[in-house]
Amino acid sequence: MVDAPASQRIARLTPLAEALACFDRLVAPVAPITVEARHALGRVLAADVTAVGVMPGRPFALRDGFAVSADATLDASSYAPAPLARRPEAVEVGDVMPPDADAVAPIEAVELDPVPRILAPLVPGEGVLPRGADAADGELVRHQGEALRQTDVLVLARLHLHHVEVRQPRVRLAPVRSHDWVLGTIAALIASGIEAAGADVARPENTGDLDAALADRDAHAVILIGGSGSGARDRSVRALAQCGRVAFHGVGLAPGETAAFGAIEDRPVLVVPGRFDAALAVWLVLGRAMLARLCGRTRDDRGIDVVLARKIASTLGLAEMVPVKREADGVVPLASGYLPLQALARADGYVLVPSDSEGFAAGAHVEMRPLP
Repeated sequence: MVDAPASQRIARLTPLAEALACFDRLVAPVAPITVEARHALGRVLAADVTAVGVMPGRPFALRDGFAVSADATLDASSYAPAPLARRPEAVEVGDVMPPDADAVAPIEAVELDPVPRILAPLVPGEGVLPRGADAADGELVRHQGEALRQTDVLVLARLHLHHVEVRQPRVRLAPVRSHDWVLGTIAALIASGIEAAGADVARPENTGDLDAALADRDAHAVILIGGSGSGARDRSVRALAQCGRVAFHGVGLAPGETAAFGAIEDRPVLVVPGRFDAALAVWLVLGRAMLARLCGRTRDDRGIDVVLARKIASTLGLAEMVPVKREADGVVPLASGYLPLQALARADGYVLVPSDSEGFAAGAHVEMRPLP
């Protein structure tokens, strides 16, 4: 670790892999808390969730019809209906099955008058949800490190699992200048990403107060927006060095080369460039990795396999974010280096070119990741 120099000039570009390794060293998952499962949508689980008891405890009807014993229907057909010993009990979806029945016959397969008869053979369990089909006692429902989806919340309620352990980081988001439209737009983008990842966003009243943001002990992490370059007004990295330590200033990621990262005691601090395209790249590649560590999330940001219709040329030694758009014969790159707003608006995703590559030839299979 090195302190930042008096000026904010970048001495070297830290390779992206080395920058990401800093998060493994300096960012730890926050302590877990117990919350009501119904309020945990989007939160990341801090412990495995397992079923308690058998669900359902008794067999249930899976369709409307008549509860019967399958053995009584073996020879039944529409040409030769099989008589039933007694009038079958009508059941609806969700009803508990009678103890002497193991199948549910469709309504149209049963005649009640003049005597009860069945018109089709059934097998044991047909139309029935057996005991333990939804969950066995101790069965794994969701893994630690996974975020809870709406479906999960509903399943947990159905399984009577009313509380879960989650990690819920609080991230202080601080644009370094007030009333700056670009920095405000970047802040809105990152805030949306933080909340979508299952964390909370703290937005200070005075957005230009760097010292207050860095001194916020209620925050688990701080993201400063702007002030990462070498301009006369840029002081974010110096402010971080005065309060804590700087792990790197300058990263081998295009766009986003001026990004910085460090820590104040055990609170990680990410400094995001004030240029929109650079901030977007740093958030997607570095910011989400930091947040995944804070949440204890099992990272799964893999994209989809696509074919390049045109080549991507890249600078060796720099990882590069390249927006791409789908066309009939594959995807095409829209920009490199500086990413114009119109290119980002037209993009269907982006390709991250590794630092040891000079790009990809036309026809190559690449991974396209989604834009927020």
